[in-house]
Amino acid sequence: MPEKVLVAMSGGVDSSVAAKVLIEQGYCCEGAIMCLHHGSTSVNENSDILDAENVCNNLGIGFNVLDKRAEFKENVVNSFINDYIAGLTPNPCVVCNKTMKFASFLQSANALGCQKIATGHYARIKYNTNTNRYELLKAKDQTKDQSYFLYFLSQEVLAKTLFPLGEYTKAEIRQMAQNSDFENAHKKDSQDICFVPDGNYAEFIQNNCGKGLESGVFTDKNGKVLGENKGIIHYTIGQRKGLGIALGKPQFVLSKNAQNNTVVLGDEQDLFYKYVKVNNVNFISVPDITEPTKAEVKLRYAAKPQPATIRKTEGGVIVEFEEPQRAPSAGQAAVFYVNDSVLGGGIISEAFNSLQE
Repeated sequence: MPEKVLVAMSGGVDSSVAAKVLIEQGYCCEGAIMCLHHGSTSVNENSDILDAENVCNNLGIGFNVLDKRAEFKENVVNSFINDYIAGLTPNPCVVCNKTMKFASFLQSANALGCQKIATGHYARIKYNTNTNRYELLKAKDQTKDQSYFLYFLSQEVLAKTLFPLGEYTKAEIRQMAQNSDFENAHKKDSQDICFVPDGNYAEFIQNNCGKGLESGVFTDKNGKVLGENKGIIHYTIGQRKGLGIALGKPQFVLSKNAQNNTVVLGDEQDLFYKYVKVNNVNFISVPDITEPTKAEVKLRYAAKPQPATIRKTEGGVIVEFEEPQRAPSAGQAAVFYVNDSVLGGGIISEAFNSLQE
């Protein structure tokens, strides 16, 4: 009896081909799309539902619509708003993957009698018989690799998850969709944060946080007031453009203080840090580390992995880079790689240039 798999459908080409590949591999598949949010994207979301349903009909598999809007608002949207107001730079895609696309979706799969779940993520899962652990690997198509967003996956979840696209390139996936006569074969990939489609995070937060957000001041590193800011949600670490203040030379956002609504400005050289503290760490290829471990570390999705040494510390790990890194941002994910395998990852809490700091 083939295993029954619930495939996370989005209406896009990746999840559509993921379902097709699994069927060809002999799995018994059923499709499900999660309705996640209201607002300006509701029309697109409805068209996504139709696209996903059409693909499932094309493939001859069942189709389910899962209303997850309340969960999404609580777990992703509210977390995003609260983190921004607290001066962090959150990554809602990581939170959505963790709480919705895996935890919540697994619950739905269990309720529908499915033994496994599958998504259209570009990543690979391999069981290492030497360590008796599942490993998360980068995708074959390194330009589309999404392992950075999946560092939190536990051994239990990895054992129940399939990533059918991990061995293919995006071009191959497009061609497979076209060969299958999928109506969404040439549909554009989704961009930016799904619930903030125009990219204006500050406006979204102001419209949804239920309270006024006050302006504050810009200061230099020594606390000297340089001018007025619009409120910390309007600024990100490393930002230079759009500050609304002229100081005679380029200035960059070095840090934000939510308690007094202060934004600290300085020179670009002040953005580089040798050490990063990472909390809420999840290890994948190993249960834990006890000795200093060499790895390559990504501080943001689009960044190139950088050589570093990882050491355990109270509450997490300290990452020591071989070369100082620009603008590590509290709230973003730091993900550790050994070759193509995800060693683990966590959330950046602070950056510094001396272990005495």
